[in-house]
Parts: sequence; C-alpha cells; structure tokens
Amino acid sequence: MLVSMTPALETAPDVVAPARWQDFLQLMKPRVMSLVIFTGLTGLVCARTPINPILGAIAILCIAVGAGASAALNMWYDADIDRQMRRTRSRPVAAGRVQGADSLALGVVLSLFSVMLMGMALNWLAAGLLAFTIFFYGVVYTIWLKRSTAQNIVIGGLAGALPPVIGWAAASGTTPLNAWLLCAIIFMWTPPHFWALSLYTSEDYKKAGVPMLPVVRGAPYTRRQILIYSLLFCPLCIAPAFTGLGGLAYLAVASFGAAVFLLLAFRLFRSKAGEQTGERNDDGLYDVRAGAKDARNLFAFSILYLTLLFATLLGEQLAGAKVFATLV
Repeated sequence: MLVSMTPALETAPDVVAPARWQDFLQLMKPRVMSLVIFTGLTGLVCARTPINPILGAIAILCIAVGAGASAALNMWYDADIDRQMRRTRSRPVAAGRVQGADSLALGVVLSLFSVMLMGMALNWLAAGLLAFTIFFYGVVYTIWLKRSTAQNIVIGGLAGALPPVIGWAAASGTTPLNAWLLCAIIFMWTPPHFWALSLYTSEDYKKAGVPMLPVVRGAPYTRRQILIYSLLFCPLCIAPAFTGLGGLAYLAVASFGAAVFLLLAFRLFRSKAGEQTGERNDDGLYDVRAGAKDARNLFAFSILYLTLLFATLLGEQLAGAKVFATLV
C-alpha cells in the first residue's frame, strides 16, 4: 500500500480565528506528555545514579519537549483523518484553529531543541535515543505504519515505550537490561490498551481509512489478540520484582493488578464487544454502548495499572526500599 508523504490538504478547513497559546499547547498532547514524563522520570530514578537536580530537570524537560514535538508532527500529518473521527476532530489542526504548516514548524523546532539540549547537557546516548523516538513516532509510525498495516500499534508502540530508557541513559549514560525491561512493559501494554479502545471506536477508524485491527480482521480476532497479548504482558509486569528493580510493594501491586487485568481481558474475550454496527451517539472515551463496556473497562484499567506499576517503582526507589534480587 502506497502512503502519501504529505497530508491531505484538499479538505483542510480555513483557520477561522487566530490561534491561542492554548491551541499550541494542545498540539503537544499534554495528557500523553504527562505519561511520557512520568515513565521517563521513573527510568531516571531507577538508574540509581547520582545526578545534579538541575541536570535531572533538564533531562525530563527534553523528554517532555520531544514528546510534544512528536505530537505536533503527528497532528500536522494526520489532520485529514483526525477530522473524520469523534475522538480527534477537535484537535487544533483538524478543527482549523492552527495551520498545518505551523504545527509542522513547531514539531521540527522542538525536535531539534530537545535533542541538542539533551546531548549538550547530559549525554549523546540519551540524545540519540530521544532523536530516534521522535523520528520513529513522527515518521515511521505516523507517516508509514498507521495508514498501511493493522500492526501499526504493535510496531509503533516502541516510540511510547522508550522514555524510561531515555531517562535511564540520561542519568547513567548506559541502558542495561532493567531499562529495557521497563521499555518492554510499556511495549507489551500498548496493543491490548489501544485495541480495546479501537473495539468501540472502530466506526471512526473505518470511516477515516485507518487499518486498525477490528477494521481489518474483525472484532472476534481482535478480542483474541488482546487476550494473547495480555497473557504475555502480565508476567512481564511481575518480572521487575526479581531483577533488582522492585520490592515487596511492587510485587503486590503488579500481581494483584495482573490478576485484574487478565480477568478483564478474559471477560472481553468472551464478550461481543466491537460487533455492534451503526454510528455511536457519544463523543467520549468512556460513554459507550452496553455491549462495549468490557472493552471500555479494560481500556480504563490498563491506564490505571500502568500508572500504578511505575508509581510503585518510583516510590520504592525514592524511599530506598529493599529489593528481592540484583540479577541485572
């Protein structure tokens, strides 16, 4: 499938009013940025390497700005499909509040700023990883994968999984196996999280021409894939308790959360979520048809679970809690 290297412009609405600073802030997807900051900070602290607080703050700033740059590039390129989806049609470029060229310029400038500052203030390993992450999300995922394959979320999830590795590298100048374990947790979390969402927003993806798994392979196949990935994801979440990262609190949170996650994934597998037809009557992520509630529940809990995992790791590290092992 051929993918155009420029976004569709013929359907672009005219900018109806001068853009406000809030519109440019929204270009950087602040809610997504907050998760990136959180996981990047966890990686930086888990490195257990003394770092000047100012340099640590600069590292997190660079990770945040890099995430914002990726989002601005994404909104520039995806404006044509964003306009067709309930969840994204109010975004600044899609809604016409910001011109696509301005979003592109902001993304490029922020990309260069974050990478260069990271390299000069911290180290070039972290800067290189940050540059790769921005490129992967802005080009590999947004321009290529998202519109060309139903595995877009699986492969593209690497971009969202790298912030803890970047944070670790910024603090220590290294990327040991434990850093990549944090990356793997987010990477394996991404498919069940986004496929659960896509089960009850598949009409939008179909209308926009995005080949999400429910659109290409159907809801039953998607539910089965969610269960398979959940079975792989949950043991991975418990692993840090035995590699020198997590302690007793982490083991408890990871184990209990994994049990709930698997229960919700199994209930989703047994449900008919995603098989409803017709237009949705809502604009929100959580107000769904009765038949899609199992997908909604897994989607919502997946956010809570990932947050609790990294919050517990971060809390244990800051509190100096003892870990079970130092295998890595």
